[in-house]
Amino acid sequence: MITDDTNDEDVSLFDAEEDAGKKSKKRNIRHPVASFFHLFFRAGAVLVYLLCGIVSSSFIACMVTIILLLSCDFWTVKNITGRLMVGLRWWNQVDDDGQSHWVFESRKGTGKPQVSDSESRIFWLGLIIFPVLWVIFAFSTLFSFKIKWMPVVIMGLVLQGANLYGYVRCKVGSKTSLKNMATNYFGRQFLKQTLSKEEES
Repeated sequence: MITDDTNDEDVSLFDAEEDAGKKSKKRNIRHPVASFFHLFFRAGAVLVYLLCGIVSSSFIACMVTIILLLSCDFWTVKNITGRLMVGLRWWNQVDDDGQSHWVFESRKGTGKPQVSDSESRIFWLGLIIFPVLWVIFAFSTLFSFKIKWMPVVIMGLVLQGANLYGYVRCKVGSKTSLKNMATNYFGRQFLKQTLSKEEES
C-alpha cells in the first residue's frame, strides 16, 4: 500500500508571492555549486546525446556516458539541489510491516532561510525544460527509426520525469490532485484575462 505524507505548507513555484522589500536580498544565488550541478548533469546528458554521432562512433560509450550523467543528475536533484535551492524534498520509506510510504516535504517558516528567487527560477526551469526535451527526443527517435536510442531516451524521460513529479507533488501537497491543481490554475488565468479585458474597455 502506498500512502502520501506531507507537510502541507506551500512553497511558491517561482516565489512570486514575496514582497518587494525582500526581493533585493533574495536575488543573489546562495548555493552556486548546487545551482551549477543542478544544470550540469542535465545539460551534459542532452549534449552528449545530441553530439554523440559527431564526436564518437561507439554507441555503447555514448549510452553509458548518458546514463551515468542522468543517474548523477537524478541523485543530485533528488537529494541535494531540491533541498538547498527550493526547500523541497521527497523520498520513499518502507515501514516495519513492509509497506511503502511516499513522503513529500516542503520547508516554509519564520525561522528557516528564505528561498532565493534566482535559485528558485534556475531549479524550476531546469526541472521542467529538460524532461520536455527528452519527450521531443523520444518522438524524433521514434519517427527517425533510430530504435537503438529509444532505451536511452526512455531512461532520460523516466529519471527526469520522476524528479519533476516528486517536486511538483512537494509543491502542491501530496493530498492535492494534480488535475484539480491544473484546473484551478487555468481557471484563475482565464479569470485574470477576462477581468483585465473588461478594465481596458
